[in-house]
Amino acid sequence: MITIAIAEDQALVRDAIATLLDLEADIKVIGSFGDGQQMREWLASDSPLPDIILSDIEMPRMSGIALAEYCLNEGISSKFVIMTTFAKPGYIQRAMSLGVKGFTLKEASSDDLVENIKKVYSGLKVINPELALSALGEQDPLSEKERKALAFAGDGLKTKEISEKLFLSEGTVRNYLSEAISKLNATNRVDAARIAKHKGWL
Repeated sequence: MITIAIAEDQALVRDAIATLLDLEADIKVIGSFGDGQQMREWLASDSPLPDIILSDIEMPRMSGIALAEYCLNEGISSKFVIMTTFAKPGYIQRAMSLGVKGFTLKEASSDDLVENIKKVYSGLKVINPELALSALGEQDPLSEKERKALAFAGDGLKTKEISEKLFLSEGTVRNYLSEAISKLNATNRVDAARIAKHKGWL
């Protein structure tokens, strides 16, 4: 029996996927969550880990990329599968670097989704051809610290607030933001955050 936990912020989509998967004799959905933060809290509890985590990318509070990073850092053994409508190169590249095993488009048929889940469970890596081509795009030029500082800047935080969030000096934060602006050929930190988000690097 393949156990699955789902993170998807659209309730109708989440419920439909759970219902479809539960129709399979050898698949059981054991958790269903509205965002990555809810799943993170569940994974941190004493609940049994699922064999497969099936997660959207863009969700409130915690994205699928951030959830995958959490799972990698915490040594969570569940295999991670991303489902998305966004074929942004940055998303795919970052997800692959975090150990994600499968990528599937939400537009795929239920048979394709089930087949991909079973392939990942058996130890294979699966990626939709359209997403694979997308992943050949531009390389993310940002360092992890630049990305974090830029993400906070994009949320409207000031340098002092960012420094407190990242436990860094204001001067260091300014340096990270300046580097990010330069690398992205942006006019300012807000423009840099917009560019990075559009490319899937935030």
